[in-house]
Amino acid sequence: VVSAAGGARTRCSRKDAHSHLLAKKEDNNLYKIQFHNVKPECLEAYNTLCAEVLPSIHRDSGYPCELVGTWNTWYGEQDQAVHLWRYRGGYPALTEVMNKLKSNKDFLEYRKERGKMLLSRRNQLLLEFSFWNEPVPRDGPNIYELRSYQLRPGTMIEWGNYWARAISYRQHNREAVGGFFSQIGDLYMVHHLWAYKDLQSREDTRNAAWQHEGWDEVVYYTVPLIQHMESRIMIPLKASPLQ
Repeated sequence: VVSAAGGARTRCSRKDAHSHLLAKKEDNNLYKIQFHNVKPECLEAYNTLCAEVLPSIHRDSGYPCELVGTWNTWYGEQDQAVHLWRYRGGYPALTEVMNKLKSNKDFLEYRKERGKMLLSRRNQLLLEFSFWNEPVPRDGPNIYELRSYQLRPGTMIEWGNYWARAISYRQHNREAVGGFFSQIGDLYMVHHLWAYKDLQSREDTRNAAWQHEGWDEVVYYTVPLIQHMESRIMIPLKASPLQ
């Protein structure tokens, strides 16, 4: 769809939504990412509350959803929790879960108590890029980096074309966890999730990418597509399948 040769980019017309062109076809996964900003004095109680309720939903086969990961932000926005859910079956699965939770007494009590602890919250519905790994549970200890990119409208296909090649440069230390783009919420938003042993490992791994021929080209052509970018370093909670 997009090519780059001799420093020039050319665009071809397309007749399909970028979600159809970039998302995985073999499964029908929908993801929800939640950002909860917690009152500083309530963070410990909030984490305890989540640990009591969220894993029970994850384990219940009656809910077609899975808790992919749950974290506290370490560097970035402070006193923040981030939760990532996967709904196997897409929007119908999401609707089924939401309807069932309306009669789940434990969840309703959790939501009531949670409301007393939060300053604000927001969420997004996401699809996963076809060329990224599907997030699977992993042993720790790890730190996680969530890199979020607000792209210029109309550039998602171009971003996907470059990163379909670039992801091969970032697999050597199993650091690539998942890559997603938004469908509802802030639009033209991309999230890349990475895992590292520690901050020094992150630094070494990122520097090593520049030794691969082609990585500099990816950076050169994708940086102009970005309107805003943000990095969070996150620590997994005990209940997180991603440790």
